[in-house]
Amino acid sequence: MAHTETRTLTQLELRIMKVIWREEEASVEKIQRLFKQEGKPLALPSIRTMLGILQDKGYVTRRADGRRHVYTALVSQDEARRTILADLIARAFDGSASVLVAAMIGSRMVSKKEVDEVKLLIARFEKETG
Repeated sequence: MAHTETRTLTQLELRIMKVIWREEEASVEKIQRLFKQEGKPLALPSIRTMLGILQDKGYVTRRADGRRHVYTALVSQDEARRTILADLIARAFDGSASVLVAAMIGSRMVSKKEVDEVKLLIARFEKETG
């Protein structure tokens, strides 16, 4: 199967982005240290490779800070979530958000409390959009 480029984040890319969003900026060494503290260590070359990919995808930028580089996010966490969700809906649910919601409710992936919260969001959306 041929590799296709996507702006959607892989699991590891998302882990790195979560660090950058939380910390606002991070060096390769800082990311490695935080991963190690979380009990999920990763080698420096792997982190550098992933940051290069994230830079190519337009998610991060870097600046020199002495002899090291510091990375900051170019894409907000909300924007990344929208990209991931749009990709999921397009690929797995034939472009239909309602099919996604039906699948989540039908498989009991949401609680009664979450359904109530979504109902409030829908009511607010309907009020705002007329």
